[in-house]
Amino acid sequence: MPATDQLHYKTIAELAPLVRDGKLSSVELTESQLERIAALDGRLKAYVTVMADSARAQAVAADAEIAAGNYRGPLHGIPVAVKDLCFTDGVRTMGGSAVFAGNVPDFDSTVVSRFYGAGAVLLGKLNLTEGAMGGYNPKLDIPENPWKAGHWAGQSSSGSGCAAAAGLAYGTLGSDTGGSIRYPAAACGTVGLKPTWGRVSRYGVMNLAESLDHVGPLTRSAADAGIVLQAIAGLDANDPTTLPDPVPDMTATLNAGVRGIRVGYDERYASEDLEPEIAAAIRNSVGVMEKLGATIVPVKMPARLREYMAAWPVICSSEAAAAHADTFPSRSDEYGPWFRQWLTNGASHTAADYARANVLRAACNGGLRLTMKDIDILACPSAHRTAYPVTAEQLYGPIPADRDIWQSRFTAPMDYAGVPTISLPCGLNDYGVPLSLQFVGHHLSEQLLVQAGHAFEQATDFHNLHPPV
Repeated sequence: MPATDQLHYKTIAELAPLVRDGKLSSVELTESQLERIAALDGRLKAYVTVMADSARAQAVAADAEIAAGNYRGPLHGIPVAVKDLCFTDGVRTMGGSAVFAGNVPDFDSTVVSRFYGAGAVLLGKLNLTEGAMGGYNPKLDIPENPWKAGHWAGQSSSGSGCAAAAGLAYGTLGSDTGGSIRYPAAACGTVGLKPTWGRVSRYGVMNLAESLDHVGPLTRSAADAGIVLQAIAGLDANDPTTLPDPVPDMTATLNAGVRGIRVGYDERYASEDLEPEIAAAIRNSVGVMEKLGATIVPVKMPARLREYMAAWPVICSSEAAAAHADTFPSRSDEYGPWFRQWLTNGASHTAADYARANVLRAACNGGLRLTMKDIDILACPSAHRTAYPVTAEQLYGPIPADRDIWQSRFTAPMDYAGVPTISLPCGLNDYGVPLSLQFVGHHLSEQLLVQAGHAFEQATDFHNLHPPV
């Protein structure tokens, strides 16, 4: 059994058998995580709320259940955390905004309920950009990138990426509307799994843009991402957009390898207008898959992709304005400059603007289907750039004048289409910050993405790299 001071970077898959067999208690795990949070999070600021008392009680209960022979599965007794968009009964949920500082739900979101049903221990709630968009509310903290101080930790699930990377939780939940699982996974060097839209319930999760929002895990291995998704996925009567399709065992094919799997690769898409180190890392990663027996298939992304991308801000900001109608513009002064401007933009769009944007979205979805029709997965970067220097003034400030939606070309199209993706660490650049590979799958192909991600991890060692905290 590992010493408690060596537990923080263990994976769920490694720890679960120890907890199941009584070789390691949930209480030990939970206390070690709370101690690490107390030691590091004053600087890293991943957590907005630490639920220490309830976590300790859940750990005691988990140990008692397991000792009595009532083991629930690989999350039983494992400490996790959730983005502070997920409602928690009796614990404030702010969505990154001072507007909701007094919001204390009287019920749990479905994802939190399912974590509890799996026997997981909830350590607390994680910081995020305001409203799950681009900037932070000036009254709330900015999570630090654990790899390099003063660098971007991704948006919007920045606290989720930071906590998973720094060993402050064994699994976290984020949400993704235009890249907000993949950006922090890329910036913080974790695995991020964005499920098929509707695979995971959004009941009790604060909305940014309902037709684009996805909830999914950030972890330190592909197997762990599958374990977490297994627990939270499935039909929910409280969310009519959830899918009725049965949820497979996400790790059943974990060791099946990738021989014969068709991996699409658009070299221009994966290298043009990118940092050379990102392009090289993706090219090398595709080479790894080929050596493992995958068939590499040249593909082309939609020729009109830049035009299609212009629709994303219209759809997202319009739906955000609808989601915040009870508090905006009536309490606009309480929002930070970035999100206030986003909501203002959304409120200014006409019905015709929104309709035209959705036509472009449908065209993009059709183009992506054509790109992927003869492949099983698409390989590309998770983000347009690596973690870069930022200041609090920038992150608390307004929308940058040079912001370009084309930067989201590796993320937003997959949110448009609602297709699943997995992001995987694939190296470090010369400045010591992570590089990230993304696999994109067809609808409901999360099991295959976990399988492919695990195969890539077994052939490389990038997932075992950890930040110097």
